[in-house]
Amino acid sequence: MTAQDLQDNPLLDFSGLPRFDALSPADVRPAISELLCRCRALVERLTSDEVAATWRDFAEPLSDGFEQLSRAWGIVGHVHSVNDVPEWRDAYHEMLPEVSRFYAEVGQNLKLFAKYRAIAGSAEYARLSAAQRRVVEHEVRDFRLAGAELPETDKPRFQAISEELAQLSAKFSENLLDATNAFAELVTDESELAGLPADARQAAREAAEQGGQSGWRFTLHMPSYLPVMQYADSRRLRAAMYHAYVTRAAEFGPAELDNTSLIRRILELRCEAAQLLGYTSFAEVSLVPKMAESVPQVLAFLRDLAARARPFAEQDVADLRIFARHELGLETIEAWDVAYVSEKLLQARYAFSEQEVKQYFTENKVLAGLFSVIEELFGVCLKPDHAPVWHEDVRFFRIETPDGELVGQFYLDLYARDTKRGGAWMDEAISRRRVRLDLVDGGEGIQKPVAYLNCNFSRPVGEKDGQPRPATFTHDEVSTLFHETGHGLHHLLTQVDELGVAGIHGVEWDAVELPSQFMENYCWEWGVVQGMTGHIDTGEQLPRELFDKMLAARNFQSGMQMLRQIEFSLFDLLLHSEFDPAGERSVLELLDDVRHEVAVLVPPEWQRFPNSFSHIFAGGYGAGYYSYKWAEVLSADCYGAFDEVGNPFDRNTGQRFLREILSVGGSRPAIDNFRAFRGREPQVDALLRHSGMVAA
Repeated sequence: MTAQDLQDNPLLDFSGLPRFDALSPADVRPAISELLCRCRALVERLTSDEVAATWRDFAEPLSDGFEQLSRAWGIVGHVHSVNDVPEWRDAYHEMLPEVSRFYAEVGQNLKLFAKYRAIAGSAEYARLSAAQRRVVEHEVRDFRLAGAELPETDKPRFQAISEELAQLSAKFSENLLDATNAFAELVTDESELAGLPADARQAAREAAEQGGQSGWRFTLHMPSYLPVMQYADSRRLRAAMYHAYVTRAAEFGPAELDNTSLIRRILELRCEAAQLLGYTSFAEVSLVPKMAESVPQVLAFLRDLAARARPFAEQDVADLRIFARHELGLETIEAWDVAYVSEKLLQARYAFSEQEVKQYFTENKVLAGLFSVIEELFGVCLKPDHAPVWHEDVRFFRIETPDGELVGQFYLDLYARDTKRGGAWMDEAISRRRVRLDLVDGGEGIQKPVAYLNCNFSRPVGEKDGQPRPATFTHDEVSTLFHETGHGLHHLLTQVDELGVAGIHGVEWDAVELPSQFMENYCWEWGVVQGMTGHIDTGEQLPRELFDKMLAARNFQSGMQMLRQIEFSLFDLLLHSEFDPAGERSVLELLDDVRHEVAVLVPPEWQRFPNSFSHIFAGGYGAGYYSYKWAEVLSADCYGAFDEVGNPFDRNTGQRFLREILSVGGSRPAIDNFRAFRGREPQVDALLRHSGMVAA
């Protein structure tokens, strides 16, 4: 590899936005190898006795040097998530062990650790900004959690665990994607399509045609799977799709895609790593950098919510069974009937269907409405922008101040693809930080943040008057878009200039969902909904009468939904605190116990939910899935501040939310952010009121 080759490598160009148009898998190894060499040389230089343990001489250049590796590897990881073709998968996996090994080495480097501790104990520490002190505090904590204080004899094993866990998590996610793609249900009997919306039929017809088949092709990707489960009158079709979906990446399919052994191994390694660090469980390690103080505290929180939600959930199930028996002739509700019967009950009770509502939420209208909310609430401007992208579907935007100053930029990748992992997520492309400019006077500037927003919605299908029809979204999908944009705003609107605590960096994991869940509330404001709807055929706005029905149904089955999330959270926490991965008891047996404790609907014994629970095995939520409910308490309470002033767009309240929550990032504890905004401690009652679970 020549110097010119490296100079031309797009992964080594940090002068602007990622060069997706020039990027290829062949660029990964040379670029990442070069950056690893640079970082190792930087560590060697900064840990020498000649370099003083000060912020400017040590902490700042270390952060600057590592940022390039983080950015380049982040691009590789992003492409692996949104374009998981064999060439990119191979390129990612070739370097994953080396990158994991480097970060494990850094985490155990006693010289680096000693310099951060020296800063923390120096006279300079008191003169640092609050954000800088927070960075130092986090670094000292994270070195300890990375095994820096382990005996030298234990460090190689801890490093090996870190490398293997990174590989196992990536493999878990890939198995799930491959298992999802491996299944397709081809329907040739048109009578089996009864009940399905026209757009779902059209998408299935186009999918079959693209595969050279006759009929209608349904897959396990959400835009195809969910309409079948909600609307298909064919019980056989629903059962076939459900069985395939809940047994993905399990022993019922190809052995090479079975995640069962990966789950056990991940749990074993996490437990071993925790014990090496002196903790009794991985859950204890997971909680160290979070708001929650202990496993018993979180368990008590979840069980208290479960007890409060249970009467409402039991009523939800009773209503479902009565309706199924009397109106649909179903004496027994099977797991593949629940979504279908729920949709029928929703229509009967509130006289509307989600499919009817979907026709009003056309893509461009939804985006315009979302952008209007952001602009009105936070006093910024959003505009289309241009950048190289990884797929023709991707759009790019910029956020500016009213006087035209750039605040940040973001990519928007809305549609599902076979090469894209499932779900919806936000990730960072570039983070805000203060940078030294290469000027004679040694000036400084601010690197502006850039985010990726990713969803898996239905792409446009069909044409009208020779033009492609726009994509339409369900109200749930609109909420998902607002949710991920909330994460994006947390990253993009930060005013913190220190990388380690700017935006979402340094924010406690159980508080990071606060901005995202907060933004979902605006999907229920009439002034917002009215402005972001236009019927796909007529262009008419959503009628107020239909919105009122949606509002009345907002908390439909909220008890069931809350218990379902608590089930997942309890399972995750107990799995990482009380379960013995080396014991005879299985993961499924633990899940059965959790369901016996909190569930009101129990799925078939052959369901393999853990095998697709990528949040905790491949997504960073291990022993942290409870964060969704924990942060939902915070977000509901924060939105209550707008309720109290009677205006969801109250500029003073919006500016306080921006100032005290979004802009400060991780520069101070999340509970202090909340107190600064709300003026008191959080109250769980706000969540219960928001969910309609209050005594009549």
